[in-house]
Amino acid sequence: MKATVFGTGYVGLVQAAVMAASGHEVVCVDNDAEKIAKLEQGVIPIFEPSLEEIVLSNRKNGRLRFTTDPEVGVSHGLVQFIAVGTPPDEDGAADLKYVLAVADTIGSLMSEKRIVLVKSTVPVGTCDQVRRTIEARLSKRERSHIPFDVASNPEFLKEGSAVSDCLKPDRIILGTASSETEAIMRELYMPQNRNHEKMIVMDVRSAEMTKYAANTLLATKISFINEIANLADILGADIEMVRRGIGSDPRIGYHFIYAGIGYGGSCFPKDMQAFIRTGDQQKYDMHLLKAVEARNATQKRVLLDKILRYFDGNVEGRTFALWGLSFKPNTDDMREAPSRAIMESLWEKGASIRAYDPKAMDECRRIYGDRADLILVEQQEDALDNADALILATEWKSFSAPDFDEIAAKLKSPVIFDGRNLYDPHQLKRHGLDYFAIGRNGLTSSAPADLPIK
Repeated sequence: MKATVFGTGYVGLVQAAVMAASGHEVVCVDNDAEKIAKLEQGVIPIFEPSLEEIVLSNRKNGRLRFTTDPEVGVSHGLVQFIAVGTPPDEDGAADLKYVLAVADTIGSLMSEKRIVLVKSTVPVGTCDQVRRTIEARLSKRERSHIPFDVASNPEFLKEGSAVSDCLKPDRIILGTASSETEAIMRELYMPQNRNHEKMIVMDVRSAEMTKYAANTLLATKISFINEIANLADILGADIEMVRRGIGSDPRIGYHFIYAGIGYGGSCFPKDMQAFIRTGDQQKYDMHLLKAVEARNATQKRVLLDKILRYFDGNVEGRTFALWGLSFKPNTDDMREAPSRAIMESLWEKGASIRAYDPKAMDECRRIYGDRADLILVEQQEDALDNADALILATEWKSFSAPDFDEIAAKLKSPVIFDGRNLYDPHQLKRHGLDYFAIGRNGLTSSAPADLPIK
């Protein structure tokens, strides 16, 4: 089948690559000429495991093409995916200008039947706007007789495992009232739907809402366990034991209940804000989600507060080794990353950072440029040189089993501040390291939470 994807960002590029790998002929359209030129040269703009390999192999066999010409895209595919960004506007609501611009383009150029799939994360009612936009453009062209349908097909990809998620999805949500559209989409997704039935067909508005409900529920689980972890610190409980205890309940499960320094990335923060604004627009107060968002903002300071208490509130002139820049492992994405909040707060207080990340170093340079208080090193051990303490902000596997004796010997103050609860407190104590994690203070200090912990 021939398909077109508008947008070569994270979602669009993965969707296009996996469809091509499944045997479909795919054209990707983007108005960023520089990005398209690089993709044509085999330069992938983001890091995602297996993505480069799958893009290059399908470009070589001719099943995946890139262009800046929307006419090529509209004329190519029966199925037209809209996978452009929906960034937050000034009040946090999703900005639909790019989605509606693509809809207008499709309506301006289509000459035969098209099925428009909204893959972008959009508020409930967006597909109706897309339909009206195409209808208006066809009417102006006096081509209202050209048939088309608009359906919702939200993505549920996780950064760091997006290719795998797309190849073997948990579910395929399709919002449509058309049996013909459903049949075409079943054909398109047949390679991903062979093992067992994964397609869930529903009305358009329910499909649009499902995406926001899923992401905000996962964010809620994260903020819940973080709130419990903070109380565990005060009471002297171990959040890791609590996590195992509640996770063993199948009604709760183990996913997304790891205490840490908050969620980040391109999805959860943006979708949380947009869903809250949707409620506001309907004069419905989303009390719970507002609390989740507030807890997450506060959580990004929890590790910083531990650092300040340890150093009696004065970090001016100190240097901190930082392991992990991306908001999660297996990605170079630093959007809303907790590492940024930590670095920026320490800089404000006169400290310097020596940082390492397996994939996000270039992204860090792009965001912050050259500055005297930020040194990016080539190896994780190099970050320890002349550092007063080690901060762990991202749970990359390469950080899981370091040489603790080397860490203790190199650091001016033998202390680790672990924002991801990656290490065993008792093991670090044996290596002569002070250790402060999230919700585990009872294992490393008997001092009350409101006193300096040293």
